[in-house]
Amino acid sequence: MTAEAALAAIIFFGSLFLIFTEKLHRSVTAIAGAALMVGVGRLLGFYSEEAALEAIDFNTLGLLLGMMTLVALLQPTGFFQYLAVLAARASRGKPVRLFVLLGTITTVLSMFLDNVTTVVLIAPVTILITEILGLNPIPFLMAEALLSDTGGVATLVGDPPNVLIGSAANLSFNDFLVNSLPIVAVAWAGALLLLLFMFRKELAKRPRSIRAVTKLNPAESLDDPRTARRVLIVLAIAILFFFLHNTLHISPSFVALSAAALALVWVQPDINAVFTRIEWSVLIFFTSLFVMVGGLEAAGILDSAVVLLSRVAVLPPLWFGVCLIWIVALLSAVVDNVPITIALIPVIQGLGTSGMNVEPLWWALVFGAGFGGNGTIIGSTANIIVVSLSEKTRAPITSKLWNRRGLPVMLATCLIASLMYIGFFFNTSG
Repeated sequence: MTAEAALAAIIFFGSLFLIFTEKLHRSVTAIAGAALMVGVGRLLGFYSEEAALEAIDFNTLGLLLGMMTLVALLQPTGFFQYLAVLAARASRGKPVRLFVLLGTITTVLSMFLDNVTTVVLIAPVTILITEILGLNPIPFLMAEALLSDTGGVATLVGDPPNVLIGSAANLSFNDFLVNSLPIVAVAWAGALLLLLFMFRKELAKRPRSIRAVTKLNPAESLDDPRTARRVLIVLAIAILFFFLHNTLHISPSFVALSAAALALVWVQPDINAVFTRIEWSVLIFFTSLFVMVGGLEAAGILDSAVVLLSRVAVLPPLWFGVCLIWIVALLSAVVDNVPITIALIPVIQGLGTSGMNVEPLWWALVFGAGFGGNGTIIGSTANIIVVSLSEKTRAPITSKLWNRRGLPVMLATCLIASLMYIGFFFNTSG
């Protein structure tokens, strides 16, 4: 390994270690790592500012920014809380029914919107409803995080790794519906049944104040129905164009940004308030990771990884993909799945250049990164948020508890994905 490659590896993996240990905010760590990568690259002559800009995937950033803007417009309307209260009334105070309804609503929203925002807005209402019923909020909160993480894997816009992979592999919204949604639907159902079994004692408790729940008025949760209606119309139009973007020869990022622009013009909100609700730190984090991975590629590390994997991957692409699901899932359980995905994308592209059929590998990366985040508290941002919110209740979620409930869900969904992956891609692998 050359000195350039060694330094680039130290910078990248050192940044990952700091992100994992949370010594600094992950965006701060990523910015510092990116600046150091470019500085060292310039000094040693293997990387430059121009190359760093070329390494940034603006299609991914545009898609994320557009969808974040729509969520930022929908967030203050009370729409998420409206759905949660509606589910509470429909459950009639029955814990299992409430569990399934809240988990399903969170999952469906997470397929099209940022699951972090969805959890942030629905979880507090969940805590309130469970307090009224005298139920333990832990099963409901954990189910919302785990099922939203699982369901988000189904669509192009449901999970950040999907956005990254879709952009790199030129996978359309429809590609995800055909290849990912069926597998995720079965994995999601398996996760739900497993959660119902693991939390059967908590859900068997007889609730109190059922009348108070049935008297809740969902309309009172909807603070701005006019804005909610307009944003939902624009979101529906965006989803329609996601279906058609390949036919119309437009990119998903163009669809998302156009939808955001239309919504802003139609709603005419306080733009500064909207900007404060957009997750700029996430966009900065992604940009910095792109720059760091570009440095790895410029230093020749990714080429070496491709050569190594080409020698190790004596298995057919299908079976190599099954191994990849589990490797990526385990990595995503201990490190944020976004840097894992960004680092592996150019490696898979390199394997494709070397002659390997990498189509199954892209989907293996999708399932591994998406389902692996369920394994630990730090595997997903939604998990961290739910745990933080639970600390305000009488029964906070601990790491030990999460490992006893989240890890089985990760293993079950990865197992289901592996079996169905073999069936789906058996005839397409070479």
